[in-house]
Amino acid sequence: MCYSSTSLKALVETRKTRPERVFLVGAEFKSRNGVDPRDSLSELGELAATAGGEVIGDGLQKLESPAPATFIGKGKAEEFAAFSRRNNVDTVIFDDELSPAQSRNLEKIFNCKILDRTALILDIFAQRARTREGKLQIELAQLQHLLPRLTRFWGHLSRQSGGIGMRGGEGETQLETDRRRVQDRIARISRELELVRRQRGLQRSARQRGHWPLASIVGYTNAGKSTLLNALTGAGVLVKDILFATLDPTTRRLRLPTNQNVLLTDTVGFIRKLPHGLVEAFKATLEEVVQADLLLHVVDLSHPQAEEQIQAVNAVLAEIGAGEKPTIMVFNKMDRLNGNAGGTSANGVLNRLLEKHPHAVSISASTGEGLPTLLAELGTQLRPKREFLELRVPHEQAAVIARLHAVGQIISRSYRGPAARFKARIPPHHHDEFAPYIVREAQAAS
Repeated sequence: MCYSSTSLKALVETRKTRPERVFLVGAEFKSRNGVDPRDSLSELGELAATAGGEVIGDGLQKLESPAPATFIGKGKAEEFAAFSRRNNVDTVIFDDELSPAQSRNLEKIFNCKILDRTALILDIFAQRARTREGKLQIELAQLQHLLPRLTRFWGHLSRQSGGIGMRGGEGETQLETDRRRVQDRIARISRELELVRRQRGLQRSARQRGHWPLASIVGYTNAGKSTLLNALTGAGVLVKDILFATLDPTTRRLRLPTNQNVLLTDTVGFIRKLPHGLVEAFKATLEEVVQADLLLHVVDLSHPQAEEQIQAVNAVLAEIGAGEKPTIMVFNKMDRLNGNAGGTSANGVLNRLLEKHPHAVSISASTGEGLPTLLAELGTQLRPKREFLELRVPHEQAAVIARLHAVGQIISRSYRGPAARFKARIPPHHHDEFAPYIVREAQAAS
C-alpha cells in the first residue's frame, strides 16, 4: 500500500491526537454489601474521560478477597488481556488501589500500561492544578504514591545475585539513587507546603481580625460548587461539566440580605475512594474547611447516587476533622430534576432527603432558583454572631447612622423627635463603636 506525503502526515497527526484507549477493571467483593460495583465502574469511566481517555470496554470480577499476585486472579487477567490486545488498548485502569507487585505482574500479562484509581485521580489533579500551591500538593501526592513502586521502572537493569564482591548491581544502585532523590524531593516539597500553611494561617488571622465569618462550599465533585460561588458572588471561577474542574480554592466576599459580610470559599471536590495520600497532601487547602464557621454541602440532586455521594463527602469531612461543623445541605440542580422524565421517583428522593435534613435548601445554581432562600438560611445560621440592640442616634450624627446601616441589620427605624431610633442586629465587635448610642439590649426581634 502506498501513501502520499500528505496522507502520511495526516496519519501521523491522527495517531498523535488519538485519545488513549482504555479498558476498565472492577471487582465485586462480598464484603462490600450495598455498594454497586457498576456505579463505581461508571464513575471510573467518567474519570478516565476527564483524563482524556476513550473507554473501549470494562470487566468485573467477583472476589472473596484480592489475589495477592494479580488482584483479580491470573485467569481473569489473561481473559481481559486478550480482549485488550484485540482492541488495541493502551491503558488498563483498575477501580481499586494496586500494590507495586500486582502492578508489575499485571503489566507483564497485559503488556501495556497499568494504572489504578489512585494514579488516575492524581493524573487528573496534575492536569488541573494551576497555582504554585496546587502543583506542589499534587507533586507531593504523586511522589508518595510513586516511592514504593520505583522498582517497576528499573526492572530492565541488571540484578546481581549478591555475595562477597557481588553485592548490589547496576539496577540496585540506580534504584537507591532514585529513591533518595524522591525522598529528598518529598522533604523539600513538605517544607514548602509548611510555609504555605503558615501563610494561609496569617491570611486567616487577618480575615478574623475583620470579624467576617467564613463559609466553605464542600461537596462531591461536579455537584455545582463553583457554579454556586459564581452565582452568589460573581467570582468567575471556571465551570465545566467534568470531574475536578477546579482544584485551587477561591474566596470571595458575600453580602447577605441581613447586611452581614461573609467570606465564601469554594474548595476541591470530594469523591468515593479519594486517596488518603491526596487528602494528606491537600491539608493546606482543606484547612479552609476545617477553620470554617459554616459549611455549605452542595449535592447534585439529579444524580442517581446522590445519597451515596453525601455519605462519601461526610466520610472525607470526618477524616479531616470537620465532621461536626454546622452545615447547610444545599440540594442543587433542581432545574434538571424538574425536567426529568422520572420526576416522580426523583421528587421522592428529594422529599426523603428533606426529611433527613430539615434545614436544607433546594436550589438551581445555574438558573438562580432558590438562591434567595439559601441566602436567608445563611443569615439565620450566622445570626447568633450578632447582638440585637435598641439605639438612639441624634439626627446630626449622620455618619453614625450611615455606619449603622453599613455594618448592621436594621430591624426597625423611626426618625421622629430629636433623635433617630433603631432596633438593629450588629456584630459583637462593633459594640464599643455604638456603645454611646445604645439605649438597651432588645429582648426579641420584632
